Amino acid sequence: MTGIKCEVVQKLDVAELKGFYDAQGCMMPQSVDKLSKLVDNSVCFVTARDASGRLMGIARGLADGVRGYLTECKLDPSMQGPAAVTHIDGRIEHDQYGIARQMAELVIGALAKLGCERIDAAAYGTEVDFCEEIGFKRAPGIVPMSLDVRAQVGATA
Repeated sequence: MTGIKCEVVQKLDVAELKGFYDAQGCMMPQSVDKLSKLVDNSVCFVTARDASGRLMGIARGLADGVRGYLTECKLDPSMQGPAAVTHIDGRIEHDQYGIARQMAELVIGALAKLGCERIDAAAYGTEVDFCEEIGFKRAPGIVPMSLDVRAQVGATA
């Protein structure tokens, strides 16, 4: 037994989230203002906490009421351990107890309760295996794309 409790929360303390991202070495905004916007514009969070209440993992969802997006699912590396492999044999952010899977499924359930009929996720590397294991399917003909608005604005200024 892990002693980890996962639960859906509407908002997360910005300072706690920043501390979690910093501890994981995540490439997330460092500005408290930007992180506040991230929290305010997310429709749900799932937290995974140990028995002492320490934040060990988060998953986050975005939605417009029809379509949803599982935007992140992060688990503290100390919880991943040597069993952090998918059934297809790739390393991913989940451990032998299925904490990341539980977090992702809770976000999916929360998005469905908000009326989302379709939930998307962008995955790379072994995240693809993880997403397929929890029910996501590859979308033929769809190419994920990204635009760094900071670069776009800088190029036109």
